[in-house]
Amino acid sequence: MIALLRRDLRLAVRAGGGFGLGVAFFLILCSLVPFGVGPDSGALQPIAPGILWLGALLACLLSLDRIFALDHEDGSLDLLATSPLPLEGAVAIKALAHWITTGLPLIVAAPLFGILLHLPAGAIPSLLVSLLVGTPALSMLGAFGAAVTVGLRRGGLLLSLLVLPLYIPTLIFGTEMIRRGQQGGDAATPLLFLAGITAGVLAVIPFAAAAALRVNLR
Repeated sequence: MIALLRRDLRLAVRAGGGFGLGVAFFLILCSLVPFGVGPDSGALQPIAPGILWLGALLACLLSLDRIFALDHEDGSLDLLATSPLPLEGAVAIKALAHWITTGLPLIVAAPLFGILLHLPAGAIPSLLVSLLVGTPALSMLGAFGAAVTVGLRRGGLLLSLLVLPLYIPTLIFGTEMIRRGQQGGDAATPLLFLAGITAGVLAVIPFAAAAALRVNLR
């Protein structure tokens, strides 16, 4: 499993969908929003939580199609399906590699992007915790969408249409957690919902994604 994780991390960096792509997209989005709505902090602060989580969501979406595509093209996916490692474990490892190369850099860079959108300093901890708890669910749900669409030509659009509705609960509670931190309210309730969603996704989706891969490999 460790060897598979290392291999996927190397492939993600070499394929150009590594540590910089999601952060660059996130930076562009957060830089353009003030030009669209104005630099006034009174206009930016109310929409900052939604913009930050929407940027993280779309940045994660950029590299989802590569989770299984390269393995499918070179035949490695067939070897994984017949290896001693359960296919569910391989799905989990690939989702983890996607989170390390995409979600983790976004979490590290998020405070800077929050400052660009005039997010109060008191809301930065809520931003970091919400992304830390919520982004693993984005990567795992993305792995499910990639498993369903693997082998399809130009499946990127179908992948987006499949995955985006599944992202909505995470988006709602992640945004609400930042908003409550921004207003000085209690962020425990959205945090619990966000953690519950992530725990449920991590428990169920590897089996669903593995089943989808077995169907596509027949």
